[in-house]
Amino acid sequence: MRKRVIIKSRVKEGVLDRFLPFLEKNLPNVRGFSGCLKVAVLFDSDSRNLIFDEAWLSIKRHRNYLDSIESNGVMDELVSYLESPPKVEYYDHLEL
Repeated sequence: MRKRVIIKSRVKEGVLDRFLPFLEKNLPNVRGFSGCLKVAVLFDSDSRNLIFDEAWLSIKRHRNYLDSIESNGVMDELVSYLESPPKVEYYDHLEL
């Protein structure tokens, strides 16, 4: 069953001009990772709340991706733009 992955965090004040190029550079890597079906980025400029709305074939494939970006330093760079590490939530995609 496909999994919906919702990742929530808050962007630090004053870093958006550096954060957006980081996302533009790295989003193709997420979208091209084995098992990734979709990634959308949602941002509220007033609160600086950030949501990654993703669809994956499985939790295992998403966790493989997380392991990959933790080992290559991308996760550390991502977290450097955020007030705290992102919160990852997994949901079943119901075909209704």
